[in-house]
Amino acid sequence: MSVELPLWRALTGYRVLTMVYAIGLCAGAYSHFARPWIAVAYYAVLAVWTLATLPRVRNAASCTKGFLAADLAVALLGILLTPLADSHQRIAGGGPTLPSIWTAGSVLAFALKGGWRWAAVASTGVAAANLVERGQPARDTVHNVILVWVASIAIGYVVEVARASERTLARALEIEAATRERERLARDIHDGVLQVLAMVQRRGAVIGGEAAELGRLAGEQEVALRTLVSGGLAPASRVTQDAAGAVVHAVGESGDEGPVDLRSLLAPHACARVSLAEPGAPVELPGPAARELAAAVGAALDNVRRHAGDGARAWILVEDEPDEIVVTVRDDGPGIPEGRLAQAEGEGRLGVAQSIRGRLRDLGGSAALVSVPGQGTEVELKVPKNVKAGRR
Repeated sequence: MSVELPLWRALTGYRVLTMVYAIGLCAGAYSHFARPWIAVAYYAVLAVWTLATLPRVRNAASCTKGFLAADLAVALLGILLTPLADSHQRIAGGGPTLPSIWTAGSVLAFALKGGWRWAAVASTGVAAANLVERGQPARDTVHNVILVWVASIAIGYVVEVARASERTLARALEIEAATRERERLARDIHDGVLQVLAMVQRRGAVIGGEAAELGRLAGEQEVALRTLVSGGLAPASRVTQDAAGAVVHAVGESGDEGPVDLRSLLAPHACARVSLAEPGAPVELPGPAARELAAAVGAALDNVRRHAGDGARAWILVEDEPDEIVVTVRDDGPGIPEGRLAQAEGEGRLGVAQSIRGRLRDLGGSAALVSVPGQGTEVELKVPKNVKAGRR
C-alpha cells in the first residue's frame, strides 16, 4: 500500500466533516446574516461540490490540476462572498468566513498532489483572499493565515519525503529480488554448465590436438561465465589503439563524468590466462579517471600478450585503500631485459612511457614497473581517490 493512500483517505473525511461544520455554523448564526440567501446558495454549491468530487481526492492520479484549481476557486469564492452575506459587525468581530476551515482541505489537496511548493502557492492565494475579506490585517486573521500557510507547507514537505522513501524502498526490493534470482541462476549454472566446461577443458588438455584447442576455448568461456554470474553484467569492451600504438580495451562512454565502478571496467579482461582479484564492494572513481586507469591496465596486458608469449599467465589485483586505488598487473613471462625500456623509447615505441606512465601521471598517480629476467614483470598503478582526469 502506498504511504500516500492514508493521507488521501484522511483528506476525504476532512472535506466532508468540515463541510458539515461550516453548514452548522451558518445554521446557528442564520439570523445574524445580512443577506442569508447568499450564504444558503453558497452552502448548497459547497455541499454538492464536496460530495460530487469525493472520487477526485482518493489518490494523486484522480486529483488533477484542473480539479485543484476549481476546488481552490470554490474556497476563494466563499471567502470573498462573506462580506456580502454577513454583517460588518460580525466580520469585524472575527466571525468565520463562509467556507470556514473547509478551505484548509483545498490547500491540503495541493500539498498532497504537488508537495510544499504547490501548498505555498495555494495558501498564499487563501491568505490574500482573507485579507481582502477583512479589509485590514487583523491579528486573528494574520494568525489563521500563517497557521494554514505553515501547516500546508509542512505537510507538503512530509509528502515529498514519503514519496522519496517509497521510491528508495521499491528500488531496494527490486535489487533484493534481482540478487536472489542471480544467486539462484548462479547455483544452477555452477551445478551444470560450469562443471561441464571445466570437464571439457581438462579432457581437451589430456587428449591434445584439436581437442586441446576446444578445451582452451571452454576454459575461457568458463572464466567469462563465472565472472558474469558472480559480478553481474559488465559493460561491453571496445578494442582500440592509442597514440603509442598499444592495443587497449576502452570501456564505457567518454561523456560519463559520474562515479564508475572500476571492477566493471576490468572484468572484460578476465579470461583463461588472466585472473582478476577484486574487492567485494564497488571500487568507485570518477568516470574519466576510471577509464584511463582501465586503459592503462589494458596496455599492460597487451604488453604481456606481445612480449611474454602465448603461454604466459597474468594476474590483476585491485586494492581499495583509504586514500588511493592500487591496481597491480603481474605476469609469469621471461621478464624485461635491463635497458630494454630505454631502448624502446629511443626507437619511438612508447607503450609503457605513454600508455601506462603517461596516463597515471595525468591522473596525479604513479606507475611502478619491476621486472626480473626469468621471473616475470609486475606493474603497480596507483591513483588517488580525489583524482580529476587531466587533459592528455
